Amino acid sequence: MKKISFTLLVLILGTSMLVFSQNKGEISQKQLETFKQFHNKAVANNAISNALSNNNINKLALNRKSVGKIDHNFKYRVDVNGITNQKSSGRCWMFTGLNVLRPKVMKRYNLDKFEFSTNYLYFYDLLEKSNLYLEQIIKSAKEPMDDKLVDWLFSSPVGDGGVWNSLSNLVEKYGLVPKEAMPETYSSENTSMMVRLIRRKLREDGLELRKMVNSKMNSAKIEQSKTEMLSEVYHILAINLSEPPNEFSWRYKDKDGKLSETKTYTPQSFLKESLPDLNFNNYVMLMNDPSRPYYKLYEIDLDRNVMEGRNWHYINLPADDIKKFALASIKANEAMYLSCDVGKQLNKYEGILSVDNYDYESLYGVKFAMDKSQRIITHESGSTHGMALVGVDVDDSDQPVKWLVENSWGSKAGHNGYITITDEWFNEYMFRVVVLDKFINAKTLKILNQKPVILPPWDPMFSEDL
Repeated sequence: MKKISFTLLVLILGTSMLVFSQNKGEISQKQLETFKQFHNKAVANNAISNALSNNNINKLALNRKSVGKIDHNFKYRVDVNGITNQKSSGRCWMFTGLNVLRPKVMKRYNLDKFEFSTNYLYFYDLLEKSNLYLEQIIKSAKEPMDDKLVDWLFSSPVGDGGVWNSLSNLVEKYGLVPKEAMPETYSSENTSMMVRLIRRKLREDGLELRKMVNSKMNSAKIEQSKTEMLSEVYHILAINLSEPPNEFSWRYKDKDGKLSETKTYTPQSFLKESLPDLNFNNYVMLMNDPSRPYYKLYEIDLDRNVMEGRNWHYINLPADDIKKFALASIKANEAMYLSCDVGKQLNKYEGILSVDNYDYESLYGVKFAMDKSQRIITHESGSTHGMALVGVDVDDSDQPVKWLVENSWGSKAGHNGYITITDEWFNEYMFRVVVLDKFINAKTLKILNQKPVILPPWDPMFSEDL
């Protein structure tokens, strides 16, 4: 009797375990056999496996049919000169924005080269981001730690990234200085460790501020503590980057060899003299996000670096509309801020972005079929890098066939520091372009009068440019 019961129990348990395994979506032995059959059906599978397991994937996927088919000549090109280098930092948005502005300074002073100090703005960028973070921590202190906003704040208190409005917020408040007035340091060009330590300190400070608020400490004491916390951030920045100048002396030698007189400036007076016509209100950010309705105005909550500054505003448009305005800007010798998913199909050795650069489907025998909207909502694609849009080549009908961007990875990267983008790639992986309003038609500009749709800062589309 006992033996029969034990056998029956084993049978019952065995059957139950089989059902349990199948119902939980676990990989079964039968499925493994199916995987093996699929894998072994591939033509020349062993040769491909040998190649892929011993070599760089992109070198094997390089599409020989597209090599040499794209030149670096452009019918329309903005007058720019000199390539900048952000080194090992995520400040592309800052370099790009300043690269849009510096041709105006070079023209004004008749210079063959010029750079603004990114280190100067970077100092204030991290200080202001720290302040904004601490203010939001105080504001949200009564919410639980697993609240979406609180979790987002603690996940990354500050970082190198930004977009066009980040630049405008800093320049309007702190002005500009030439690179000579506050040169780069090792820490400004290699930012990861410094930023990591600032984040660590801010997270600690965030917990302390939450404790103060929830213990009902008076607001004056909380503000005093916040000031002390920011003083420590300032101290870390000053040690690593040096202190920003309140005033500086500058002179220059122009293209003709003429040396100017030495003048003393404040950052604000240098901004007014070097860029007297600059008005950030005249610049409009245009986005191509097919996952959302077009011809709408959007605003991303808390997507700014300065407490009193602008949030990220943009008009969502089809790519063809954006290209019309960009073409007009380039013809008028005006560079633009552009953001894109630069890592997709980049041939960094040739300096070319083309959807035909690499043929992964033929290499693996697997289809990659998502469209732009699907790539956005699944986090497969989004803007990762900012560059200055400075050129366009057109066909006989004056329609774009390829675009030119000035990068900030140094003159040895890409094609002498530039990257050529095919129009098809532009459609798929361009996400935003900042254009002067005088190149945008009246119908589109009216969209700026709409009440913006407010989007959360953690939305998958809105990673900052690095």
